[in-house]
Amino acid sequence: MRFADRRHDRHDRYDRYDRYDRYDRIGRSYSAARREDPVLRQRIFAQLEGHSLILNVGAGTGSYERSDARVVAVEPSWSMIRQRPLGAAPVVRAVAERLPFPDNSFDVATALWTIHHWTDPAAGVRELRRVAAKVVLVVGSSALNALWLTRDYFPGMARVRRPEIQPEELAGCLGVGSRVETIAVPRECQDGFGEAFWARPEAYLEPSVRQGTSAFTLLEKEELAVGLQKLRNDLASGEWDARNGVLRELAEYDCGLRMVIAEG
Repeated sequence: MRFADRRHDRHDRYDRYDRYDRYDRIGRSYSAARREDPVLRQRIFAQLEGHSLILNVGAGTGSYERSDARVVAVEPSWSMIRQRPLGAAPVVRAVAERLPFPDNSFDVATALWTIHHWTDPAAGVRELRRVAAKVVLVVGSSALNALWLTRDYFPGMARVRRPEIQPEELAGCLGVGSRVETIAVPRECQDGFGEAFWARPEAYLEPSVRQGTSAFTLLEKEELAVGLQKLRNDLASGEWDARNGVLRELAEYDCGLRMVIAEG
């Protein structure tokens, strides 16, 4: 099977999918903020072991793509595609809801930290199941709302989280035999997704860190400013450490990140 590398064809038939993509606006520095974490990479790659043909949907700038397997990336955003390094997997510009591949084209399909951006998550997940024998998802759960970041400083993050992409709902879309596993996030996580700095609150005061996660970009400007000032004040006064300081001593923490797996 041959898949074309479409990263430079700006006039291909997938231009109509631009409406799905917010990363052409917010993701210009994504590759600097979002890098592979070795602990999470090991956890994800364990699910890909023994598979030679892998589809990575919502592939972004190319993190968590195995170099020892044949990988095809799917990504709708030109901003993300341009940031993929030389030698990265060939990329097809498309969306999850309409994958341009025949049934059972791949051994495994992954969708990592991406489903919350899909227009129709259930349809996208069914497409992954259609084209691959095994599906591996990494998503957030409602437990994210209990993390101090949302609970105490940015409650608007809870309002924009989508109930239809809860891990159990996605497992239901994938069918019988699907399972949900907890992913503990390491304290020194190198991948700057929203909850990665659970023990390093000072990081959220940095604009470059906030730019790497859509949860911040979806907040109203006033709410963002209020939350940042409260966090800044609580760090200066010691209030944050009084309430949450024990987190700084943990090696890993369950922030609400989940892996959903379907196979067979």
